[in-house]
Amino acid sequence: MSAPVQISANKHFGGYNRRFRHKSTSLGCEMTFTIYFPPAVEAQAKKVPLIYYLSGLTCTDENFIQKSGAQQKASEFGIALVAPDTSPRGLGVPGEADSWDFGVGAGFYINATVEKWKNWRMYEYITEELPALLSSNFGDKIDLGTAAVMGHSMGGHGAITVGLKNPGKFRSISALAPICNPTSLECPWGTKAFTGYLGDNREAWKEHDSCELIRRHKGPPLPLLVDQGSADNFLSQLQPESLEVAAKDAQYPIQLRMQEGYDHSYFFISSFIDDHIEFHAKHLK
Repeated sequence: MSAPVQISANKHFGGYNRRFRHKSTSLGCEMTFTIYFPPAVEAQAKKVPLIYYLSGLTCTDENFIQKSGAQQKASEFGIALVAPDTSPRGLGVPGEADSWDFGVGAGFYINATVEKWKNWRMYEYITEELPALLSSNFGDKIDLGTAAVMGHSMGGHGAITVGLKNPGKFRSISALAPICNPTSLECPWGTKAFTGYLGDNREAWKEHDSCELIRRHKGPPLPLLVDQGSADNFLSQLQPESLEVAAKDAQYPIQLRMQEGYDHSYFFISSFIDDHIEFHAKHLK
């Protein structure tokens, strides 16, 4: 595993946003990720817990870091934020950049099984390679055993599914406007991505659907917070009501809040990101 190379650093609320590049063995290309180190890390005072943030369609690691304002509360609570990219880039797979909702910028946090897209293994990258890289290179600064995961839209889908499938890795989960039921016929994003990456076997798709995973969840539930804007123009695809029904059926406690008048943008994210950082801080103590 090659060590990450720092490519930029910006001081922010007493800490630093540090962006890195490294060669990914899971994805077969160079990848970037950004870590916000709070002041406690920069002062070498102590190791801190961390929150992974998984971004949505078309985003890179920079969108959240530049637009969310999450660093203010992360600085206050002494929490590192880790923002990875959303897909492999630069592999030159035919058709990889033909549409905004598939291929580049649209990894969906799954491991593709269709041969053409074999390098689209974002689930492996998020759950195995990136944590190992962080442990090897920043283990003296970050407590990898005290982690949470959150995300937006496609990344909200990623946060819930990754969290539910790996309860031992995370203390809590949260999502902003997540794609809740991607196997539903009413979710063209999910149908397109899962057909392309996983093929036509819809039973295999269920391993990556938050509603299905909640229904079959065993063991103690992880704390889960979901915010959704009522004026989101993608609401029919996101289907928060399906997640609410699934949680009720499984008696899985979730906090799902419908936020009146908010859309799908970073205006929405930045309005509620403090609540999400505080939510995770409570469970990362």
